[in-house]
Amino acid sequence: MRNGPVGQYLVEKKLITEAQLQEVLAKQKETKGKMFGDVIVEMGFITDAQFAEVLAERLSIPYIDLDNTELIPDVVKKIPEASARKYNVIAIEKMGKRLTVATNDPSNFYVFEDLRVITGCNVRPVMATKAALNRAIGRVYSQGQVDSVVDEATKEKEEELNLDEIDLSSDRVENAPIVKLATAIVENSFRQDATDIHIEPFKDITRIRIRVNGDLIELMTLSPALHVSLVTRFKILSGMNIAEKRVPQDGRMSQVVDGTTIDLRVSNLPMVYGEKVVIRILAGDNTVRRIQDLGMTDYNYERFVSCLKVPQGVVLVTGPTGSGKSTTLYAALGEIAKPNLNVITVEDPVEKKIANINQCQINEKAGMTFGAALRSILRQDPDIIMVGEMRDTETAEIAIRAAITGHLVLSTLHTNDAASTVTRLVDMGVEAYMVATSLIGIVAQRLTKTLCPECKKPRMSTPEEEKLMEIDHSIMVYDAVGCPKCKNTGYNGRTAIHEILLATPRMQILITGGAKADEIAELAKEEGTLLLRDNISKLVQQGVTTIDELVRVTYAV
Repeated sequence: MRNGPVGQYLVEKKLITEAQLQEVLAKQKETKGKMFGDVIVEMGFITDAQFAEVLAERLSIPYIDLDNTELIPDVVKKIPEASARKYNVIAIEKMGKRLTVATNDPSNFYVFEDLRVITGCNVRPVMATKAALNRAIGRVYSQGQVDSVVDEATKEKEEELNLDEIDLSSDRVENAPIVKLATAIVENSFRQDATDIHIEPFKDITRIRIRVNGDLIELMTLSPALHVSLVTRFKILSGMNIAEKRVPQDGRMSQVVDGTTIDLRVSNLPMVYGEKVVIRILAGDNTVRRIQDLGMTDYNYERFVSCLKVPQGVVLVTGPTGSGKSTTLYAALGEIAKPNLNVITVEDPVEKKIANINQCQINEKAGMTFGAALRSILRQDPDIIMVGEMRDTETAEIAIRAAITGHLVLSTLHTNDAASTVTRLVDMGVEAYMVATSLIGIVAQRLTKTLCPECKKPRMSTPEEEKLMEIDHSIMVYDAVGCPKCKNTGYNGRTAIHEILLATPRMQILITGGAKADEIAELAKEEGTLLLRDNISKLVQQGVTTIDELVRVTYAV
């Protein structure tokens, strides 16, 4: 398959223009040896799934969505793991002597000839994306490996090989059981879409739990004999002092999982039976999401974008820890950061590295506080400033003065709803008139779990539930059940709900007069703010989430 016909076929299908095709071909010549599909996807003209579907159609072979296909371990294992990773293929189905194999390079007949010799079967190729293949290979071949790694590490401990004396950072021990165990923990957590990994020491066991969709679930339990070695491994990788075991430490590391480089933020805290390690899995550098992908309703999206169009002032995103505030701020920066603007962020820590944005990392020990950084940033000729969090009066005052003097400031604050954000700022010591004159808008947000579409169970709502949703008639609602697809949780993923308060002239007068949170909320509702409860009620009525989630997320709001 030559590059030209595929590119021309994409033009015929109106997926790209002739000019874009020439641009891709020119770029491919520069990269020397890179496949046409990889180049066009990297340039962002089409997605990898679109390219795979078109190539499959061009070659008259089926396209398969591996992320939503149930793979049979016995069939997958027909191809040894080494060969699967080498050729980036995975076995899907076996009928008699015919083996169906997913690949992202169906024209490479040498690979299929090699697979025919290895498996003793005739190979029928189907098309899949490179990323989906990496994920599927990692997911299926890793099952069962963790147990053997744990057994190996435990056995080595029992043989009294003192791993503490081995240099766990050196290349020669990459195959040491404890090293493989640390790698396997991160890999398996990432494949289960976990956001955090907790390594917890107790008297008789070390428990490893992961947070998936906001809930902690157990990943595995280990012998306490392995705990020190495992913690030491993570401390070395994240740049901590391994000799210091009495005070908390923070670090950072990265790891490649199924072809994706993931950043990990590591926190270490001494406990009664040893050191507890919590690892936050941060998205890779290239995964800044767009505002449209955050789950905002069209109505809220319009209100939010109207805030970002104002050239100076403060836009605040509020909510508890882990409610997606940073993700929303990064999405907002992606929307407004233009080549003609100087965008500077001050964060603790920098969670995602974004191209063309100046990002500043807080270092309390060195005296690099939010206040010190902000004062310096104001001398760096900024247009837009993002402050990771308004933690104290000094930070809040400097940020608000920056907004009053002609900058757009984006920041976060920990409050329960949009209205109480104003009173929190005043309580922190910022004058009410300064809050009123600088404020553009406040976005309060929460994350709510979304139902698994495969197993959700319909029923009619009860009068109590109708009262919660503020409706006067019975409707169809859904309960979470649980199936293998959603790991028996009943939920699959999360979405955000928002409450957006705009600082209108009437609102500014009210804030200047020192109004309480309930008065601000009353006026906001009158001026069109949909509360968190209103937003999640709509999701329940649409069958996206459950009444249980409505109560959990908005019970105190």
